[in-house]
Amino acid sequence: MSDQTFETILYEKDATDKFATITINRPDKLNAMNKTVIREIDKALAAAVADPDVNALVITGAGRAFSSGYDLQGGDFDVDIDFWRSDMGENAEALLNIWKAPIPVIASINGYALAGALELMMCCDLAIAADNAKFGEPEVRHNSGPPALMMPWLLATRDVRWLMYTGDLVDAEEALRMHLINKIVPADQLKLKTENLARKLARMPVPALKFTKASINNQQMVAGLLPSFQYNIEAIAALHVTKQGREWMANLAKMSLKEYLAFRDGPFKDLD
Repeated sequence: MSDQTFETILYEKDATDKFATITINRPDKLNAMNKTVIREIDKALAAAVADPDVNALVITGAGRAFSSGYDLQGGDFDVDIDFWRSDMGENAEALLNIWKAPIPVIASINGYALAGALELMMCCDLAIAADNAKFGEPEVRHNSGPPALMMPWLLATRDVRWLMYTGDLVDAEEALRMHLINKIVPADQLKLKTENLARKLARMPVPALKFTKASINNQQMVAGLLPSFQYNIEAIAALHVTKQGREWMANLAKMSLKEYLAFRDGPFKDLD
């Protein structure tokens, strides 16, 4: 149980087994992530890290999706490049905080993990997916891109280019082949298998996991992960203030989900 209360997520702690769970809780919107979601995940993450009774963390989504990505509806996109730098920077920082957390973080993927939510998943240490899960970075199809480009640090370059250039979605088997995820389980066993992994990690010697994770992360930092994130923020901010970028983002904000999917995927239906 937990005394933490949130608007868009659930935070639950298993004090006996020493792990906590963050659940993105906007199932009516396929757990689309807005600023409140991002900030509340960051706040719950900080609470878990500060809690001596939490040795591992699970992040998942309520209902039939992990998350469909960032919520594009209702935003004000008539803004300058400094707004996008700040906006994308805040999002990237929150995702990097997951990557930096001294405790292991497990992504438990039910249904869709798309766009910014896929980046969130990739910032977790491990990922277990239901056999009906779908993954992708469809942003390129609506003239956008991810705020935190973690994919090149996990996947082979050709797989990165395929996903990022085409916006195609892949199933769990293909995601496993690409090393996007660690394991596939039947959908009705996802919660149990994820929690058992969390229990296993929580029983490990805490200092050993902490320093092992820090050493693995340091390999990526030495190779230039943080500067590459900053470059990506600048690139996507610049994209959003191009003439086409402004027009597309403004149009997207007015669309229903059905209209958006038709707009995003319609031009490519005859090419699969």
